[in-house]
Amino acid sequence: MLRVANCSGFYGDRLSAAREMVEGGPIDVLTGDWLAELTMLILAGNRLKGRPGYAPTFLKQMEQVLGTCVDRGIKIVSNAGGLDPAGCAAAVAELADRLGLAVRVAHVTGDDLLAGGPDGDCGGCGERGRWGLPGEAINMDTGERLPSAPLTANAYLGGRPIAQALSAGADVVVTGRVTDAALVTGPGIWRYGWRPDDLDALAGSVVAGHVIECGCQATGGNYAFFGEVPDPARCGFPLVELEADGSCVVTKHPGTGGLVSVGTVTAQLLYEIASPRYPGPDVVARFDTIALEQQGPDRVRISGVRGEAPPQTLKVAVNYLGGHRNTMTLVLTGLDIEAKARLAEEAVWARVPKESFEQVHTELTPLAETALLRITVMDPDRRKAGRAFSSAVVETGLASYPGFYGLTPPGDATPYGVYWPVLVPAASVRPRVWLDGRELPAPDAPPAPPAGEIPSAAPASSPHARSTAVPVSGGTPIPAPGRREGERSGSAPVGGEEEIVRAPLGAIMGARSGDKGGNANLGVWVRTPEQFAWLAGHLTAGRLRELLPATAGLTVERFELPNLLALNFVVHGLLGRGVAASPRLDAQAKALGEELRAAVTEIPRSLL
Repeated sequence: MLRVANCSGFYGDRLSAAREMVEGGPIDVLTGDWLAELTMLILAGNRLKGRPGYAPTFLKQMEQVLGTCVDRGIKIVSNAGGLDPAGCAAAVAELADRLGLAVRVAHVTGDDLLAGGPDGDCGGCGERGRWGLPGEAINMDTGERLPSAPLTANAYLGGRPIAQALSAGADVVVTGRVTDAALVTGPGIWRYGWRPDDLDALAGSVVAGHVIECGCQATGGNYAFFGEVPDPARCGFPLVELEADGSCVVTKHPGTGGLVSVGTVTAQLLYEIASPRYPGPDVVARFDTIALEQQGPDRVRISGVRGEAPPQTLKVAVNYLGGHRNTMTLVLTGLDIEAKARLAEEAVWARVPKESFEQVHTELTPLAETALLRITVMDPDRRKAGRAFSSAVVETGLASYPGFYGLTPPGDATPYGVYWPVLVPAASVRPRVWLDGRELPAPDAPPAPPAGEIPSAAPASSPHARSTAVPVSGGTPIPAPGRREGERSGSAPVGGEEEIVRAPLGAIMGARSGDKGGNANLGVWVRTPEQFAWLAGHLTAGRLRELLPATAGLTVERFELPNLLALNFVVHGLLGRGVAASPRLDAQAKALGEELRAAVTEIPRSLL
């Protein structure tokens, strides 16, 4: 087997994790994921300020473990290169020299579509010169055209460039934007020699990569039933024992805190997905074919994953500067909360006209005996959204509601970015692999299976367009998994004479939620087939809107995964223009699942 361990789920994760994974037990490959959708924008801001365009925390971890990894033959694969994988690789090589280590360092480029030019990363891709973006760069979620010049544009590459670097002898592989799962798929291709038509094995590796990409979220972190997790404060990071057929066992090092169970793995499988058909550059993994088995304490086997040919397109994460924003937060206490909120807003807009801003968002969040009123303004004019707004809020302090006080001092506006997902032809993006500063020749790739067809963009009037059938090898369409609201579930109803009680959904249901650009994903699961039969019939998209008022009026997609006893919902537009531009207090929808678990509904007593 190939033991692949994770030591980072985001830029800012636990610095000691690399050392813990290297020293805690045998592993073959150490991986780390630094690149959330927001991270590219953060790195772009750092680069504009003269700072590195990669994650310097990766170098701190390498200083702790590089020597041990060399001694034990542990390969290191990370996307910490961000916007400057070459610079990150050079920094690793410099670190190795300083430590007196003989280390071969590779880096992967080609994802940056703004590099352009005859020597640029994208190798002449696209139709707009150095931008490397086709046409008007259509937003794949909304069908809109890109309104402004991009600040970053990075295609999601797959695992084959990583495999090429490892096959050429690299000890450390640094990439820019690759899919999170590619950090596991690449080593799997290297070890087992998977060809492009080994679709099931590739799909299994994608599922394995998806499970461990977010670090401790697979080992009991952020888990709905957290009371079941032993020693969560010392949660161990996950690793997978990947086999030649793509199946794996998810586990963690002995003696660490946390929990690996069917529940914790299910929770992570549902995180930040849409349809059960999960597309990537190497394969489309069918999440509705995953089988989970608890093999022993902290050991969950994943098997049975089916794969389909990858689409003819690659996803591109584009970011552009949207303007400037400012938020002021007021605290409302005691009686008449809603009336006080209205008075607070009226007092503010009497000093700065509401219509003078490009966008205005207000959010009233009730707490135990208080509430938070957040007022956010957005505008291209920094001065308008800056002190002119925040000072006007402060000026109302003695002429507003009783008990007035705020949590934010008056401040200037800050720039915000907009995330813009785009699809480009896969053939137009050319990954390039460099080892010790020299480019490796492109390998003679074996013939790929017929590419799947996923629509290039979902028009604004049809948010379901990306969930249509995908032809597989031979051209036979497989119906898209999942059901829409209004279709019969097919699940057996609970007996008609059952006693019904009102209880929170969380009494039987787990949940995990997150962001996908401007959309939110909300996955829920239960533990028994009887509970799932009830849940599948009860929790429709319409009922979700009733239970979560923030989703009212928004398009909600609903998918069933009976193999996981789970449902997945995609709430379109809940996060506006993405995390960096979202005015919500919970800008990444991390708490949306817990809000749903707290919602009270009618549940058969026998299921509780």
